[in-house]
Amino acid sequence: MFNSQPKHLTANRWKLSRKEFTPAYLKLYESDRSVFQERIEEGLRVLERCDVCPRDCHVNRMENEHGKCRTGRHAWVGSYFPHFGEEDCLRGWKGSGTIFFSFCNLKCVFCQNHELSWEGAGKQVSAEEIAGMMLELQERGCHNINFVTPEHVVPQVLEAIPPAIEKGLRLPIVYNTSAYDSIHSLKLMEDIVDIYMPDFKFWDPDLSKFYMTESTYPEVARNAVKEMHRQVGDLKFDDDGLALRGVIVRHLVMPNRVAGAEEIFRFLAEEISPHTYVTIMDQYFPDAQVLRKPGRYEDIERRITNEEFREAEQAASDAGLYRFDVRWRDMRNLF
Repeated sequence: MFNSQPKHLTANRWKLSRKEFTPAYLKLYESDRSVFQERIEEGLRVLERCDVCPRDCHVNRMENEHGKCRTGRHAWVGSYFPHFGEEDCLRGWKGSGTIFFSFCNLKCVFCQNHELSWEGAGKQVSAEEIAGMMLELQERGCHNINFVTPEHVVPQVLEAIPPAIEKGLRLPIVYNTSAYDSIHSLKLMEDIVDIYMPDFKFWDPDLSKFYMTESTYPEVARNAVKEMHRQVGDLKFDDDGLALRGVIVRHLVMPNRVAGAEEIFRFLAEEISPHTYVTIMDQYFPDAQVLRKPGRYEDIERRITNEEFREAEQAASDAGLYRFDVRWRDMRNLF
């Protein structure tokens, strides 16, 4: 039996019966298909003067006009495959069924997937093609469907789900995001997403502007995480330790404490829930514009130290959080 969490994290209060669990989108579809269709139509209307995300570019993406995300009528997908690098409660033993959308509504200067987010590697796909990807991942045994960077393609994701349902999709849906999401788009996904997995990248607006080109990020992320938690609550698992419903918040520890881990963890504990399930990530390395412009981003031109990571862990505990993702293998010990 696979079980990724210590006993105190898999107490009965955090368990759901797999036999009794039905993905949210299936419940919605089976109870009233017209609601699903109304959501899709509303999403497509939003594309006509786009404010799908907080950038509010107001271009007509239905006519393939491009705003900050450089995405028109149809989504672009860089890759899709069973991902074994996600949290244990998502990857399990057969992988998380990830679909990586190309482009992004942020421009993080350190982006570790800049080939996708900045350069748009991949191809343009229809709703039917996205549905086919979901079904293929299900057939390969994946435990969930994991939409990565969906903030700017919510209408296109919505379009793809009904044809996948009709052909047998039955897996939980994970919304894997930077947290730079509009509340309007998140409400379109209510009763469709089972697991929200937002990053919370930066706390300080000035540093957000400097490192991500967007000073509004911290406020947007706070509101987005609140909305996600309102919809799905604290994370719950099946008996095998696989996540079924709830919120997972990721935080990437940055050099020289520029991300504001202490403030972020305090916010999560006090304004979201002390039971918030948190992944504290240590894999930062200098990449993208940080490497291309030496000296401009001096504070983040190195990996984090063990001391900086331990400080972040301590800050989370001091804030009152206690549900942490613990990998079966500590990758830091391999280097």
